[in-house]
Amino acid sequence: MKKISCFLFLLTLSFTSVVAQKAEPAKVITHKAHNPGWLVSVQEAYEISEKTGKPIMANFTGSDWCGWCVKLTSTVFSQPEFKDWAAKNVVLLELDYPRRTKLPQELVDQNAGMQQAFGIGGFPTVWVFKMKKNKDQFNIIPFGKTGYAPSVAEFTNAANQIIESGKTANGI
Repeated sequence: MKKISCFLFLLTLSFTSVVAQKAEPAKVITHKAHNPGWLVSVQEAYEISEKTGKPIMANFTGSDWCGWCVKLTSTVFSQPEFKDWAAKNVVLLELDYPRRTKLPQELVDQNAGMQQAFGIGGFPTVWVFKMKKNKDQFNIIPFGKTGYAPSVAEFTNAANQIIESGKTANGI
């Protein structure tokens, strides 16, 4: 447990001190997430997370080309049990990297920055985290990550463990 706590502390330090995204005034983004009920704006997700105290769950996805992403949506994210769980526990953020669908440039730029910040190399990757605003930057406080799971129960069980260990490690 001590090794995990130390690792999470070091990971938190590396994310919060090295990787920060500029916090800008909220822009109105008219693009909708591929998954209904998910946000596409990091700024909007941050604001809701701050108001509710819930961590952000970001789905890094290739919605129009990644087979495992499509499968995760159909077996987990589109299910009523997941939607109920998410409404109580997290703020949902979709960070999409489509190949055939053109996103607005502000989303392309935002998503590229988040991909770099989290070191995303494969899809789907789902990160749970909190954000703090420090002047003109967001500081990311990572809780943990997961990927594809074949059922809502397996996915939410893993997510619950990530949320609890993240809260404990970060004193939240």
